[in-house]
Amino acid sequence: MASIKIETIMKEKNRMGECPLWDEKTGHLVYVDINAQKVCRWNLITGEVQSVTLGTMAEESSPGVREKEQGSLYTLFSDCSVVRQLDRLGISNGLDWSLDHQIFYHIDSLTYAVHAFDYDLQSGNIANRRLLYKLEEEERMPDGMCIDTEGKLWVACIDAGRIIRVDPETGKRLQTVKMPTPRITSCCFGGKDYSELYVTSASDGLSQEELIREPHAGEIFKELKTLMGRKQPGCLFRRPKTGVSVSLMTE
Repeated sequence: MASIKIETIMKEKNRMGECPLWDEKTGHLVYVDINAQKVCRWNLITGEVQSVTLGTMAEESSPGVREKEQGSLYTLFSDCSVVRQLDRLGISNGLDWSLDHQIFYHIDSLTYAVHAFDYDLQSGNIANRRLLYKLEEEERMPDGMCIDTEGKLWVACIDAGRIIRVDPETGKRLQTVKMPTPRITSCCFGGKDYSELYVTSASDGLSQEELIREPHAGEIFKELKTLMGRKQPGCLFRRPKTGVSVSLMTE
């Protein structure tokens, strides 16, 4: 049986914590607070958080509502050239590759699904979009995701307070990890041996009454996992050498 320990690594409240990335060279966790327009870096040793202000996202037409089909997905190459791979997306979100870089995984949150594409390592192009996993009603909306060393996807379910582990080969959910707050936004593996799962969350979108009931909203968590008596290894977040895919809301 799985034994799971979840702890808060920083209690600083993020409005919309997102896109965690483990910096292997420095041992820092890098993430963004979208609604505060900040890019942040957390030092594992000292606990210090540094931040810079920049970035952008589509404006809401009314609270919590954005116009449909205004998102795009681009590939940014090492020579700084840019190619648009997808357009007319709702909320372009989680993305990753299979371990052999043959398949690209992507989430458009408003489809409530994870999709897969064939990926060309030389050109960076994607093709043959297909449904990989459709979220169930209690799982709500998918947000960010990452992949582990067994090639399984970990998908953050915003407003459902959980992360699910999905087998991309079978399209089946393998595991559900319930988190201490509902607005779970994204995740990544990190730490010395990549056995720690770092999870971001949001406080925006909750009423004052809900914030009182959810004191952990907006915090960042670390999950230590043991499955069947052994650690579940994570996976370094690597990009194919041909380019970097960038998920953007506007052109």
